[in-house]
Amino acid sequence: MRVLGVDPGLTRCGVGVVEGVAGRPLTMIGVGVVRTPADAELGLRLVAIERGIEQWLDEHRPEFVAVERVFSQHNVRTVMGTAQASAVAMLCAARRGIPVALHTPSEVKAAVTGSGRADKAQVGAMVTRLLRLDAPPKPADAADALALAICHIWRAPAQNRLQQAVALYTANATKGRTA
Repeated sequence: MRVLGVDPGLTRCGVGVVEGVAGRPLTMIGVGVVRTPADAELGLRLVAIERGIEQWLDEHRPEFVAVERVFSQHNVRTVMGTAQASAVAMLCAARRGIPVALHTPSEVKAAVTGSGRADKAQVGAMVTRLLRLDAPPKPADAADALALAICHIWRAPAQNRLQQAVALYTANATKGRTA
């Protein structure tokens, strides 16, 4: 499974591609950051993010895109920019028919470090260890994007089984009611 992780942001949008399956060693395919100038007009920044993500999709051909789920923060301006960058990533994937999964920051931290309250340094250290890298990816947005991809690879099989079980239960319950 090849997953593009996206840590959305207007100034720095982390991107990272990881390949592998749950229970086996994972491989980092690529990591980076799509940057936009903070003083540029919003529409132009979103176009730059779109172009950057499209380049990553063209180059790495992921099977899935994992995006950090936007959560409420105290700074509404930051949340809006994050949500807009997140929407661009989802749009780029959807346009190509690539499935998108959203993962919360605490879900990603728990998957990678074992604690949903881990700090950025702990996430970076575990990403480095899990992908057998020489040093943590910089900036932290890049490490977070890799952590998103790892989280998706590890959690997707369980999520798929859960979705199948719910669908089967719903189908059987419907049959029971109509019989």
